[in-house]
Amino acid sequence: MLFKQMNYFVTVVEKNSFTEAAEELFVTQSAISQQIQALEEDLGVELLHRQHRKFTITPAGEYFYRETKRILVTIEKVVSETQRVDEDEETQLNLGYLRVYNGQELHQAIAEFSETYPEVAINIINGTHEELYQELRQNTVDVVLSDQRRAFSDEYINYELIKPEVFIEISDRNSLSQKDTLDIEELKNIPCILIANKTQQAFEEDFYRNTLGFDGTFLFAESLEDARMMVIGNRGFLPIEVAGTLPSPAITVKRLPLVKNGKALVRNYCAFWKKERTNYFMEEFASLLHKLFVLEK
Repeated sequence: MLFKQMNYFVTVVEKNSFTEAAEELFVTQSAISQQIQALEEDLGVELLHRQHRKFTITPAGEYFYRETKRILVTIEKVVSETQRVDEDEETQLNLGYLRVYNGQELHQAIAEFSETYPEVAINIINGTHEELYQELRQNTVDVVLSDQRRAFSDEYINYELIKPEVFIEISDRNSLSQKDTLDIEELKNIPCILIANKTQQAFEEDFYRNTLGFDGTFLFAESLEDARMMVIGNRGFLPIEVAGTLPSPAITVKRLPLVKNGKALVRNYCAFWKKERTNYFMEEFASLLHKLFVLEK
């Protein structure tokens, strides 16, 4: 069975005409007819029931059409990606992830992806949501692992990975650490520690204050490690999304679920990339990461 025969068959069905299909494919009508007959003989089934100059598609033909259409799309994608890989001296996948993220699934996904695709060099950066968004817009990263803060855009692939609950890390010297859960209202007199550099602090504070509802003062750290040292020093609490498997907090720190008006706060973690730049490796990495998150639920 030839891919050419499959393509001829799909075109005839979609055009509902041997003549129009021949014009579309720049071949003669007899050539298409002969190839489809050969295809039917090879399969041992009738795909098109011919009646004079008209035809109807058989149930077997309908099934073959649907599956062949899917296969041809996949083949076209594989051919295109193979040609693109051949043109690159070195295939790269540039990843960006949230500076506050500390889950093990990302590291595991990178390790498994690199083992499967050793020809792909992976470059990694981290940043705040806004920093990663700008990197994505400027094409300096290919795929971003980040929380959703805007309505999904049609310009991007918005691959939903996991919807984790928001927790906080707080020093066990604080009396609130003895509770099982904490409401946002209970934290309004304790500084909220956020991870952002000076240029991003206003963006982060605005989101946590006006979107999530944190109502108090804010302190800032440059890195997750610095933020956790501030928590250990009982300077404030650190909001953190438990996206996947996180290492246990320090022995003097408690990690507690956060609620608002009695309901758990939930964030939406996604892999984002531009539709116009999508390729096989981006899709494979996002799919692998999603599977790892699902396994840890």
